[in-house]
Amino acid sequence: MIATRKVEQPQQEIHKANILIEALPYMQAYRDKTILIKFGGSAMDDPELVKSLMRDIVVLESMGMNPVVVHGGGKAISKAMNEAGLEAKFINGLRVTGADAIRIVEDTLTGIINPGLVEMIREHGGSAVGIPGTTVFVGEKLHEKDEQGGIVDLGMVGRVVGCQLSRVEEALSLQLIPVISPLARELGTHQSLNVNADLAAAALAKELKPVKLVYISDVPGILPDPEDKTCIIKSIDRREAFRLIEDGTISGGMIPKVKSAVEALNAGVRKVHFIDGRLPHTMLLEIFTPEGVGTEIVREQR
Repeated sequence: MIATRKVEQPQQEIHKANILIEALPYMQAYRDKTILIKFGGSAMDDPELVKSLMRDIVVLESMGMNPVVVHGGGKAISKAMNEAGLEAKFINGLRVTGADAIRIVEDTLTGIINPGLVEMIREHGGSAVGIPGTTVFVGEKLHEKDEQGGIVDLGMVGRVVGCQLSRVEEALSLQLIPVISPLARELGTHQSLNVNADLAAAALAKELKPVKLVYISDVPGILPDPEDKTCIIKSIDRREAFRLIEDGTISGGMIPKVKSAVEALNAGVRKVHFIDGRLPHTMLLEIFTPEGVGTEIVREQR
């Protein structure tokens, strides 16, 4: 029997087609371009959301873009340290990392989280390779000051002072998605250092110069009122970003994120985005729609 159906307007299918047409200029603009994605915070707590994001990254790859991923893993590290009987201690938001702790940090980031993300990408049909941050980031020890102004030893905690791009560039040339852990190799000693993933991603962006640097975390964007998470700032330029820091609108942990974002823009990155990874497909919506869903920082407003 020949199958038949009633002739009617397939409104839902037409709507889907219109979405693709709306996204076409962005697909064309970013084809063959590198997009650097930093992923961390509470957005990593929900396995289904993590899988969804890895699938969205495969979508970027399938459209001819070159995604690069730098991931965090703070809560997983805290859990592993707790299981090992080590208390997690933070100073000014930085994890104090002793000799025993750095081994746990490295084992967790490079041995568990990193290969897990790579496997998820492969499960969705993408091609990825895990790269230990110690082969990419060059670092030096970071020291903080306590409330009395004294120097506090954070242990094996560092800041990135340079990047070695050979493994990242090789992966991209082979059409593989590099997935990089936030660890650095200390100058001189070659010891592993625990580094802030946001700042590591910004340092890599300064060298790699992607068309976009996307921060995916547990905040929806830059908030004009920190108490009201239903309203975000859609777009600002570098000058406005520093004005918002000076007047206190941008505060706390967002200050180093935004400052590092501006440094990346100064180095040649075209746009930096802050989006909420606790919602599905926010990265695709931010990149492929004119409205976006988070906050973008640009060099200058047009």
